[in-house]
Amino acid sequence: MKKVALITGATSGIGKACAWKFAAAGYAIIATGRRSDRLTALEQELKKEFHAEVLTACFDVQDKKAVQTAIDAIPATWKENIDVLINNAGLALGRDRFHQANMDDWETMIQTNVNGLLYVSRVILPFMIARNKGHVINIGSIAGKQVYENGNVYCATKFAVDAISQSMRIDLLAHHIKVTAIHPGAVETEFSLVRYKGDETKASATYEGFQPLTGADVAETIFYCATLPSHVCINDLVITCTQQGSATHFNKNQ
Repeated sequence: MKKVALITGATSGIGKACAWKFAAAGYAIIATGRRSDRLTALEQELKKEFHAEVLTACFDVQDKKAVQTAIDAIPATWKENIDVLINNAGLALGRDRFHQANMDDWETMIQTNVNGLLYVSRVILPFMIARNKGHVINIGSIAGKQVYENGNVYCATKFAVDAISQSMRIDLLAHHIKVTAIHPGAVETEFSLVRYKGDETKASATYEGFQPLTGADVAETIFYCATLPSHVCINDLVITCTQQGSATHFNKNQ
């Protein structure tokens, strides 16, 4: 069978761009997400554009039982041959001071960004271990390297992704499984629209005055990491646009 890439959060942004990039390179794609209509559209696009082999699985990574059920339903020839797992599903909710934040937002971010990554990885890794090969790519954030004002729990979840990635790398060494953590800076996707709960004015203001990364930019970087020689692994990579120097420093056009 062709090489297989499983991508969580594949219905938009970085995840969707990864599906296109890997399908274009001849990978079979297992695309997962919460929005069934978008998964169906993505499947049709990839098949039309690249004659790709595509499976979709609609579930929320927050739901441990749903993760297990969905992956159990994937045909054995697919899940037993997953070469690349891209843990992309994630989100930010709110930009509030710690003492004013919505605790439901906190729980959703923790459940998605941390627990969701753990649930999917825990179910998929035994298949990679059985083959003694594979590559896990976890999508973190520059917010997992540098805390910023009103970032509190979102930053904490991305620091957790960084720590989990380091732990995975050590625990999986004996099984020849690569682990790469990718930490993007500002990427213009639906991210800010979700963070600001549909407020398009606030979302668009996030990217004013500079040229941010696109989902395709990050997908190119992920693909590069995934296609290096078998003895080479990029462990940890921070990627920003040229006009971003840190989590909070930008050279914006005047």
